[in-house]
Amino acid sequence: MEKEGFDPEQQDFARLVELHYKGLYRFAFTLTRQESESCDLVQQTFYLWATHGRELRDPRKVKSWLFTTLYREFLRARRRQDRFPHQSLDETDAELLPVSPQAVSQLDWRTVIEALGRVDEAFQAPLVLFYLEDHSYQEIAEALQIPMGTVMSRISRGRAQLQELLLKQRADGKVIRFPDNTERRRRE
Repeated sequence: MEKEGFDPEQQDFARLVELHYKGLYRFAFTLTRQESESCDLVQQTFYLWATHGRELRDPRKVKSWLFTTLYREFLRARRRQDRFPHQSLDETDAELLPVSPQAVSQLDWRTVIEALGRVDEAFQAPLVLFYLEDHSYQEIAEALQIPMGTVMSRISRGRAQLQELLLKQRADGKVIRFPDNTERRRRE
């Protein structure tokens, strides 16, 4: 007997959200550097999946579809924001955030994210997808709709720019280096 309100497609949707929410949120956060905008982008991405996901022909490309959609929505929001700039009424929001022990343990992560925010915009998305989301060059090329050679050069140039920024920000004599995973990804 079928339970009232049970929908197998919703079950699949719930599983999809469970599998991809964290990765999409991390990607959105590195693009926007704002929690609320990141949540909005992820929510919009899943909404678009719910309304247009059935159109995807190859179920193995769900992850690429989600990341591509999120990136497109980010660009659309950025264009809208450029046309209609938003002014914050209260610029002391950052001072009100409590400092938790988890925040202290993630200072190095925060340093990398802050430096990533200063990397040229063309390099940010490829770097995030490659290093933080573990996408292959091909997946990044599909998600950003650029040639694979462009992906490779943007990752290389972005990594060099990020390393330079991190060298300038070194804390306690430590340099945070971005790992070079390119050899492993070339084989994929």
